[in-house]
Amino acid sequence: MPLLNRILIVLPVIALGLVGGTFAARYLELDSQNDSYDVESAAQVTTRNRTDDMIAAQQARLKRNPNDGQAYTNLAVAFLQKMRETGDPSYYTKADGLLHRALELNPNDFSAISALGSLALARHQFREALDWGERARALNPANAHNYGVIGDAQMELGLYAEAVQSFQTMVNRRPDLSSYARISYARELHGDLEGAIQAMRQAVEAGGPNAENTNWTRVQLGHLYFEQGQYAAAEKEYQAALNDFPDYPYALAGLGTLAAARRDYATAISYYTRVVNTLPLPQFVIALGDIYASAGQPDQAAQQYALVQVEEKLYAANGVDQDAEMALFNADHHRDLPEALQRARAAYARRPSITVADTLAWTLYQTGNYDEAQQMMMQALRLGTRNALMHYHAGMIAYQLGQREPAITFLDQALRLNPRFSLLYADHAQKLLSELRQGQ
Repeated sequence: MPLLNRILIVLPVIALGLVGGTFAARYLELDSQNDSYDVESAAQVTTRNRTDDMIAAQQARLKRNPNDGQAYTNLAVAFLQKMRETGDPSYYTKADGLLHRALELNPNDFSAISALGSLALARHQFREALDWGERARALNPANAHNYGVIGDAQMELGLYAEAVQSFQTMVNRRPDLSSYARISYARELHGDLEGAIQAMRQAVEAGGPNAENTNWTRVQLGHLYFEQGQYAAAEKEYQAALNDFPDYPYALAGLGTLAAARRDYATAISYYTRVVNTLPLPQFVIALGDIYASAGQPDQAAQQYALVQVEEKLYAANGVDQDAEMALFNADHHRDLPEALQRARAAYARRPSITVADTLAWTLYQTGNYDEAQQMMMQALRLGTRNALMHYHAGMIAYQLGQREPAITFLDQALRLNPRFSLLYADHAQKLLSELRQGQ
């Protein structure tokens, strides 16, 4: 029995093609129960759920004792959470300095080493994340969080069998929200959408120590439903998250995506404007731009796309690797295509995951390199991932190579998975599929 199909058997029963890129937000840690941080600080976060209080408390602690290594780590973790809440990548740089100061005080500080793994993930520095995760595991092999960092890095480095083993170890040691969510993502990439939903629902039911963690997983569950064209089920999850956590940006974005899929652009713009005003992550800015473009408002779309370029510089200045995300953005919007291809190649060299393989394949397609694009698309689909946008990319590449039957198959698969999989491409997929079938 394949490992992914038996992961949940060993568990006690305790019951991330949206628009835009993923950027750094995917890898901001959800492990609020991570036991590498001290109990006093964890209590402050979970009972008051106020990051600013955490920051103030640790700054006061450092003022009393400038050599308190744990306080440096706690403050760094609070800054990572602050980035999650504000989208300001300068908190990465602040956290980095604090964690390295903790290591100066104690080179074997497990808490700091573990947190540096989380920081490297957030910056898309996956080889570095793997190194930090392995160092943390060597110091404390019983700690479940280590295996999450290691597995996340392995996923992005294309080491899928190893990642599944890491997640298996993590869930065996600590079956909770964070480990279930990782199982869900692994199953999704391996084409087991039903299993991915099952695992993400377990993550929701397991819950976290604060509302943000729990509702993040609820939104991810909504995304899984959306990716299968189950829009009512997706809306139910987004709305439940919003009811539990008012004005939650990720839930608002989900509802905005649904409104856009239903061609209710005014409502979609309203939702995404609220999101961007609260949490201006690049993927949300891109989404708002694409909705404006679909609504026939090109000037407003251009303003959002220009903001993405500004944000890119800010992220790069704070150590975030965005080559894959910006390559996809530029390929989708026909901007600086030679540079987009260069960045896509560089990204794949550093992180040869199936998602980056898909980005490189699509960028090759947009630059007219169809044969190489198809070779790379085979790499992107090697796990059997059932993703509508990836199948659309494969279909378009096959079409340009004159491969009618594969093109029909891929486009049909994309639309069967999710008829409104993309604001940019869903209508075109339907039109081209109809034309190809009529020509048979």
